[in-house]
Amino acid sequence: MKWSDVLQFAGKGNLTPPKRVVKGDEDWKKILTPEEFHVTRKKGTEQAFSGEYCQAHEPGLYACRCCGTVLFDSRTKFESGTGWPSFTDSIEPNVIKYTKDVSFGMTRVEVECSVCDCHLGHVFPDGPKPTGLRFCINSFSIKLVGQI
Repeated sequence: MKWSDVLQFAGKGNLTPPKRVVKGDEDWKKILTPEEFHVTRKKGTEQAFSGEYCQAHEPGLYACRCCGTVLFDSRTKFESGTGWPSFTDSIEPNVIKYTKDVSFGMTRVEVECSVCDCHLGHVFPDGPKPTGLRFCINSFSIKLVGQI
């Protein structure tokens, strides 16, 4: 994945997800804490340096907190110094949905789980090699599952 791919997906549409999970707010509230619901379903952002995975270095796979779809591999996680867990790539290209975000007077690319539309965070073109991408992800949006 390259930045040009991200921009193309954000502007012209995303890959087909492996499956779809659709629930209403009341169903999500039954399985998420109020903080998780705010971030994942209402596009909130946790405070920088406060998330449980900001400084985590355990090997494993990170899944969507809402639907359990595996999104990231810890081998692509890096210390960005931004205060949020950061990854250089997703585990598969079709598990992430890219959307142009013009909120707060900025133009960014929002990333969501393509399976359930969980707000994950944003992606930026200032990450390390090999992709040059920085997926800046809220800890409330993911959970560490399984070993590699």
